[in-house]
Amino acid sequence: MAHVTGAALVVGGASGIGRACAEALGGDGWAVAVADLRPDADHIDTITVDVRDRDAVRAGVDRVATRHGALGAVVYAAGTARVTPLLEIDPAEWDLVTAVNLTGAFNVLQAAAPHLVRGGSFTLISSVDSTGPVAGLSHYSAAKAGAEALMRAAALELGGRGIRCNSVLPGVVRTPLMAETLDRPGITEAFLEHIPLGRIAAGGDIAGVVAFLASSAAGWITGVSLPVDGGMSLREHPALLDGAEPTRKDYA
Repeated sequence: MAHVTGAALVVGGASGIGRACAEALGGDGWAVAVADLRPDADHIDTITVDVRDRDAVRAGVDRVATRHGALGAVVYAAGTARVTPLLEIDPAEWDLVTAVNLTGAFNVLQAAAPHLVRGGSFTLISSVDSTGPVAGLSHYSAAKAGAEALMRAAALELGGRGIRCNSVLPGVVRTPLMAETLDRPGITEAFLEHIPLGRIAAGGDIAGVVAFLASSAAGWITGVSLPVDGGMSLREHPALLDGAEPTRKDYA
């Protein structure tokens, strides 16, 4: 697919959906830079950054933009979640989940927008859990919903500069960090009962849509929250708390 000038920066691009996005954008001819808390040794153009650190984010984004001359696309794929009952979420857990999923997206957006060329794009990897909250994911659902609201506001404010801002809402995706959850007895089967298309997504199912939104073919799309979930959001989400211990889930 045709794309604008400048590099593509994938934040959270060292693994999971983010890595698939970096690969898809590279396959479309983008020069791709990856920013991640845990760098990808296999990717040459990689920077280490904690999205919660505003100054570090700005310095890292500036470095990538200077190296490539400009940014044509940014993908925010950093994320973390904990499955914890609402009344058991402590302040540290709340701060972590909201900082990575919401504040981190703001930090990257604010740092990257001045470097995005006209026709460029910013795509947030959100979740279907933003619109269909799940028991045990109240902080995650709230943060993702807030991040999508941020994207819609950004679409309004940055549209005059020709910058598009959209959100992609995956359902359940098979990634290395989701493997433990999906391997729990009965979990995969429970999800499959809720997915009309009848399978768990691969990272590439999400990345192909992200690459489209970054391309000139999507040049008239902005302010959209697009479910990419095999129809999962049409049905009730499987229960995560019933008999389950609170777990950690880092993904996006």
